[in-house]
Amino acid sequence: MSEPLIPVCLAVLVALGIGAATVRTRYPALYWPVLGLPLALARVIVSYGSVMDSCGLTVQPSRLRVLAVRAATRREVRPVPPRRGLVRPTRTGLRFRIRLAPGQEPADVAASTERLRHAWGVHGVHVALAGPGFVELRLVGYDVLRTVRMPKPAPARPLRLPVALREDATAFVRDYLAIPHQLTLGATLSGKSMYLRNLVAGLARQPVALVGIDCKRGVELAPFAPRLSALATDPAEAAELLPVLVREMEDRYDLIKAHQGDGEGITSDVWGLPDEIRPVPVVLVVDEVAELFLTATKRDEERRDEMVTHLIRLAQLGRAAGIYLEVCGQRFGAELGKGATMLRAQLTGRVCHRVNDEASAKMALGDIAPEAVAVACSIAPEQPGLAVAGDTSGGWSRIRTPYLSLADASTVCRESAAFVPDLPALKHFRPVVPDLAPALVPLIKPRPATG
Repeated sequence: MSEPLIPVCLAVLVALGIGAATVRTRYPALYWPVLGLPLALARVIVSYGSVMDSCGLTVQPSRLRVLAVRAATRREVRPVPPRRGLVRPTRTGLRFRIRLAPGQEPADVAASTERLRHAWGVHGVHVALAGPGFVELRLVGYDVLRTVRMPKPAPARPLRLPVALREDATAFVRDYLAIPHQLTLGATLSGKSMYLRNLVAGLARQPVALVGIDCKRGVELAPFAPRLSALATDPAEAAELLPVLVREMEDRYDLIKAHQGDGEGITSDVWGLPDEIRPVPVVLVVDEVAELFLTATKRDEERRDEMVTHLIRLAQLGRAAGIYLEVCGQRFGAELGKGATMLRAQLTGRVCHRVNDEASAKMALGDIAPEAVAVACSIAPEQPGLAVAGDTSGGWSRIRTPYLSLADASTVCRESAAFVPDLPALKHFRPVVPDLAPALVPLIKPRPATG
């Protein structure tokens, strides 16, 4: 190579490096499949053994292996890493399984995720159980929560819908059959309303009855009125609606008892009933739950105690009757009054967006995953939709809801109005839907008649 070409080649390399760094920062989803994926794949394959050794995840080889190595090579036998499966590239990272050696547990691998992340140069490493003796390592190449792109949806199942994206690039699925009731908290502009929109829009396409309690005069849930079977917009209406839902639940228990069956066909919930008599599932969405607890007079206190009692009964007994609760609010704490902590104990799922005080985060996550409280309190205002999701099993993860405008969610509910089931007990509470048909406008401007 001639000397005049050397500066040109250096300039080209520098320009390519700057360009790659710019693309990686601004367009990570484009950088990853082009450059990030091949580099990360090479690092994992080449350095797997040494990285596992430096992370303390290697074990002493078996006695048979020791004898074979010494007989064949007469060299020192070194500890061996866990057996690795095939490395599979994905749209956002890499995945592979490892077989735990005797004496190892998934927590040993989970404790080394930060070291693995630095060693392989990826954004994050997540550990998931993959069967007895196996764990799956999920490597994420970039921050998937910065710009949410939901993965390809799985086949639709009743009462099971993806509503957000986890930080390991998998979908956060709201499964009412597995987690019947949930508490969702978030301050103003935290993204709680966006989460609620995605949830209602997903449920609107399924054969379920949607019931809403929105004590902000209905401004949050009124746009979904075409799809709602009932809507209460203040505490007085909620006090009338909740007893009706409790009676509906009791009627369903009577139905289960009358058709309970025996032998292998015996059942204790509505899902074991024949299709022709099974009642439609009901999802009760309560927005601004604190408004149900606030009181100003003695009469309000009596009404509050009745409403809270009905909510607790629905949370305790509603699952078997096919009635599920989605309780949302900006603030939730023991100081709300009698029954607050008892109601929270029945809400298995927890989603905590950015909150204004640590007490709310502790109320949402402190009893199931104390280490997640600090993560929820560190959510910045510049990241709306970001939240920490957990359940009473102790597991938790960061999630973010995709953007969905109020107009689009309202359109989905209007187009799904045919799915509104016939529930005679709720007809009195059915919201009035105005006729939104556009008025006909003449194309030719009329002219006044002249004599």
